[in-house]
Amino acid sequence: MKITTIGIWGGYPNKNEATSSFLIEEEGFRCLVDCGSGVLAAVQNYTELKDLDAAIISHYHPDHIADIGVLQHAAMVGMQLKEWQTPFPIYAHNRDPEMFAALSYKGVTEGKVIEADQPLQLGPFEVAFCETIHPVYCLAMKFTANGKSVVFTADTEWKDDLIEFSRGADLLVCESNLYEKYRGIIKGHLSGKQAGELAERAGAKQLRLTHLPQYGELGEILEAARSSFSGDTEFAEIGAVYEI
Repeated sequence: MKITTIGIWGGYPNKNEATSSFLIEEEGFRCLVDCGSGVLAAVQNYTELKDLDAAIISHYHPDHIADIGVLQHAAMVGMQLKEWQTPFPIYAHNRDPEMFAALSYKGVTEGKVIEADQPLQLGPFEVAFCETIHPVYCLAMKFTANGKSVVFTADTEWKDDLIEFSRGADLLVCESNLYEKYRGIIKGHLSGKQAGELAERAGAKQLRLTHLPQYGELGEILEAARSSFSGDTEFAEIGAVYEI
């Protein structure tokens, strides 16, 4: 399994970068995980758009879906050039019917429903889901293939269910949007220390921090995560490839 970091920011991207997003590949199948601001431009550093097989969306906040519209335009152009196999599938929950309906566009993209209690077979991956705690309905994702697994927490406050959901993950990609002083003040997100606690209690092998804030001294978040997780802990780095 190959995971490439496309973007790392929460809320909005830093200049010339993208919000939190990842490309996951196995056996030639390529899936884009979240498609927020700047993602469609950034992912082209690592793959041709026509070689994407699917996209999967954790929730409908703009930093996770802002580039869906331009992805749909890319699919339209690809269909016109007969380079894309369409309709291109975009997987997401349907708890917001209007947003889900917008994923299907002019026959070139098609929204496909994911459910918290229904694992999905997506190419070579089995994908499981766990509802998180966030101001809008949001799903964490666990991709498993050939006995290896990677968990993307998406956006969430602390939730005990995520411990078992992340159990034994070869790679835990965890949001860490908060400095410790904002715990309990800013809702819907984890701090670096909480990300480390989740990795430690779940027995994850590696931890990569994402959905980072654009303010403050980021090193504090990394230090806090390392204080609570004994394993390999780093920020997800744009362009970094993780093979598991």
